[in-house]
Amino acid sequence: MTKSDICEVNIVMDMNIQKYMAFVKTVEYGSFTKTAEILNYSQSGIGRMINDLEKEWGVSLLERGRSGVRLTSDGLKLLPLAKNVCNEYEKLQTQVEELNGLQSGLIRIGTFSSVATHWLPNIIKEFQKDYPNIDYELLLGDYIEIENWILEGRVDCGFLRLPTLPEFETIFLERDKLLVVLPQNHPLADLKYFPIEALCDYPFMLLEKGAKAEVSEIFERYNISPKIHFTTWDDYAIMSMVENGLGISILPELILQRIPYQIVVKELEIPCFRNIGVAMRDQKSISLATKRFLEYLQYRKRK
Repeated sequence: MTKSDICEVNIVMDMNIQKYMAFVKTVEYGSFTKTAEILNYSQSGIGRMINDLEKEWGVSLLERGRSGVRLTSDGLKLLPLAKNVCNEYEKLQTQVEELNGLQSGLIRIGTFSSVATHWLPNIIKEFQKDYPNIDYELLLGDYIEIENWILEGRVDCGFLRLPTLPEFETIFLERDKLLVVLPQNHPLADLKYFPIEALCDYPFMLLEKGAKAEVSEIFERYNISPKIHFTTWDDYAIMSMVENGLGISILPELILQRIPYQIVVKELEIPCFRNIGVAMRDQKSISLATKRFLEYLQYRKRK
């Protein structure tokens, strides 16, 4: 076989893999639009690949409707086989990366704001010294959004509060203390430790979005009901409001590094924490670039 023949075979294989991926991802997301975003194609391009598969295989794979797409009975039978082909292709690509010494790759990371602000820049900077050709895609969200991105395959791994969903594999990284933030002129600003009961005595700014998070769990654990005047997932909005005397709050220690606000930070009389870790669906199936990044992350956090 000539080099030209080999190139033609590789092109055909790559095109077929892309079609299989388009089919699998369209079923996962239930949408041509989302699949196009994930695979970097136009919506019409995804539609053409699905149509090509249907013509090649002589079957109808998907039913299109206003509510999205769903599998036909033939599509349901063929989907597991198409998934297997895509999984084996990803394993092949990982092996090729290993043989080539990890010269390129993409790491997709789901993260929340404090990790994105105070951990990732330094970690990525150091990691790039050894792997300068790796690219990164960071998605910023809350815990629930990050869990969904991992489940959907939208990210390779995600930083989360532990424990998380039981189907994930996780790596514990750090115990992050939860601290009370006060205006500088607050009457309890001089206390060494902030009393739990005093959380109910002043307007409270709650850092929370969607599902219940660690601050609300503190309230439940100690059976207290603060006067919640404002709720947001924006750490910096909370700090600005506290600085302006609008109330008090509880924030993770990680986000309180290098802050530009004139506020007072106090430990609770009974220490409270959140456990931060990184999660993925399956360590065996992640790319070599992601494996190396996670190994580096663990090494950095142990130092």
